[in-house]
Amino acid sequence: MSRMADEQSTQIKAAEAAPAAQQEAPKQEAEAEKAASKARVKRQPKQASAEAAPAGVMTRRLLFDKYSFDVDVADLSLRNYINLRPSRYPISYRRGSQKPFSKVNVGIIERLENSLMRGGTGSKVGGHVIRTEGRLQGKKLKVIKIIEEAFDIVNSRTGANPVQVLIKALENSAPIEDTTHVVYGGITSNVAVDVSASRRLDIALRNIAHATVIGAFGNERTMAEALANELILASNADINSFALKRKNEIERMARSAK
Repeated sequence: MSRMADEQSTQIKAAEAAPAAQQEAPKQEAEAEKAASKARVKRQPKQASAEAAPAGVMTRRLLFDKYSFDVDVADLSLRNYINLRPSRYPISYRRGSQKPFSKVNVGIIERLENSLMRGGTGSKVGGHVIRTEGRLQGKKLKVIKIIEEAFDIVNSRTGANPVQVLIKALENSAPIEDTTHVVYGGITSNVAVDVSASRRLDIALRNIAHATVIGAFGNERTMAEALANELILASNADINSFALKRKNEIERMARSAK
C-alpha cells in the first residue's frame, strides 16, 4: 500500500510540474532572443568601422586635417626635443607643466602657438618696443587660426609640407654657441659656451615669433602672412630672415668672446 501511495504522489508532482515547465520555456526563449538582439546591436558599429577602414590600414591624424606629421629631423641634437605627436588641433592645456623637462611632451606646433601668444617683442627692436595690446595674449584659438592660414600660404607658395618647412626653419635658426657672464675677482667678462638642445629650440621659436610680430607691425601684411614669410626665409637659410640674423649675431658674439 505504501508503495502505491508513493507512486501516486510522484505522479501527482510530475503532473503539477509539467505546466510550470511549459510556462518557463517561452520565457527562456524570449530571454535568449533579447540577448541575441543585443549582441547584434553591439556588433554593428564594429562592422561599420571595418567597412570604413580596410583591414591592415591605420588611419592617421593630419594637422588641421591637411598636413602629415611624417617629416624628417636632420639635426640629431634637436630630434629628442621636437615632439611630432599627431594631432588635428594641437592643444594640451599644458598638463604636467610642473614636471621637469615637461616641454619635451608638448607638440612642436603647440609650442609655436605658445610662443606667438605674447604681448609684443618685450625689448626694443629698431629703437622702440612693439606691443600687441593684448590682441594675442591668451587667445589660443586665434593663434591656431593664424598658424593654419600661414601653413596654407606656405603650402601654396612652396608646394611642400608646412610641418617640414617649420622643422627646417627651426634647425637653421637655432644657435649653437652663446655667451654668458663670468665674474673673476670682481671683473665681469663674457665667455663663450655651448647651447643645450632644449635652449636652442626655445631661442629658435622665440625669434620666429618675434619676426612674426615685427613683420605684421605697421604693415598691411597680416600675422599669417608674416609668419609664412619668416618660415620660408628661415627654411631656405635666407639672410633676410630675422631669426637667422639673430642666430648669426649670437654666434658672432660667442666667437669674439673666445
